[in-house]
Amino acid sequence: MKILLVEDDERMAGLVRRGLVEEGHQVDVCRRGADAAAQATSVRYDVVLLDWGLPDVDGVSVLRRWRERGMTIPVLMLTARGSVGERVTGLRAGADDYLTKPFDFDELLARLEALRRRAAGGLPSLGALHVDERRRALVLGDREETLTAREWQLWLAFLEHRGDVLTRSELLGRVWGPDFTGEPNVVDVYVGYLRAKLASIGAAHVAIRAVRGVGFRLEVAAA
Repeated sequence: MKILLVEDDERMAGLVRRGLVEEGHQVDVCRRGADAAAQATSVRYDVVLLDWGLPDVDGVSVLRRWRERGMTIPVLMLTARGSVGERVTGLRAGADDYLTKPFDFDELLARLEALRRRAAGGLPSLGALHVDERRRALVLGDREETLTAREWQLWLAFLEHRGDVLTRSELLGRVWGPDFTGEPNVVDVYVGYLRAKLASIGAAHVAIRAVRGVGFRLEVAAA
């Protein structure tokens, strides 16, 4: 994704930008609301990370200005303001999501990916198997299985690359991060968890196949 990060805290901006770049995203940084307002109208971004507390004008005012101009770019607000009233203010101003500082970087990534999918029309269904993104659940008829955060990230990797073979190294980097130092077979363990949950709801038409010596592939049988 091409991301605009609006954050006046230099250290915070540096850490977030570095993490996003390591994940393969392109990131531009603005530290003032006026600069961000101009930048977002001249460059096409996939999403904006917008801090509430900026030195010249607050992020909510910047956001309202964008929405008044008809800009529909997804905006994730970053703020130390944690009260319900303040969250409601941000959302009513046009924010698509809200993350309170301090936050976990993995959660930030997951929320960014969710905003991208939402803008693209949401997650695809696999035949009768539906994916409830809000609750991170696999649903088939009246049966469902909720996924843990790690299972969810692994499932998204397979879903976004349906039919492609993903190596263990690719999955480790995507789900556990580039600095993971544990055992590579953790991928096999979590694939086992996903297979068990698919089986428990009767999703026999969906399978995560092992490709010997390479990795895994998500396959969906024709109806």
